[in-house]
Amino acid sequence: MILDLHVHSELSDDSRAGVETYLKVLQRKREERPLDGVVLTEHRQWNEEVDYRPLEDQYEMKILRGAEVETDYGHVLLYGVTPEIASRFDFADVRLPAQKLVTEVEAMGGVAVPCHPGRTNIGLCAHYEDKPPLEGVCAVEAINGGSRGDEDAQTALLIEEQGYASFGGSDAHLVAFIGLCATKFQDPIDTEQDLVAALRAGRCNAVDFR
Repeated sequence: MILDLHVHSELSDDSRAGVETYLKVLQRKREERPLDGVVLTEHRQWNEEVDYRPLEDQYEMKILRGAEVETDYGHVLLYGVTPEIASRFDFADVRLPAQKLVTEVEAMGGVAVPCHPGRTNIGLCAHYEDKPPLEGVCAVEAINGGSRGDEDAQTALLIEEQGYASFGGSDAHLVAFIGLCATKFQDPIDTEQDLVAALRAGRCNAVDFR
């Protein structure tokens, strides 16, 4: 099963792409980008109000939800967000404490995983230069559709050094980028809890369709 784990729709303040438009592109480009679904990771927010089930049925694609937050170690993707997690952390805070986030999100049933680690200032690699490694990180975004080749190469070194599992995401803000980078799972992913379990177990790998 292949999912794009890092997608921004018009609910994010820097994207104008609609969820249905993304699905139409993936349907049209299925041979080039053979995805089974997407995970919406809007910036600094958690929104459960929109019902995507009609779109799932219409396009026969899985639509799950996560969030992208900002921490003192760079940007982090959250999956398996529960009401407890959403009330415990202010997702709008641009300096969330990363170690507390990783530890407490896991304890509350979710997972917190750094994205685009090789990116300047907002990636994990830059922070590891002068801070101790985070404890409890199970995986990082190995390839990102918006990252340069040297940034992904730096991430590859980080993964080798720290032994992290890898996943991929397009980081799409525009429809042209949807599905260019994604994650292949060894098991079916039907729910956010399935996604959390697969990331924790490392039963996935990044795939590049660029």
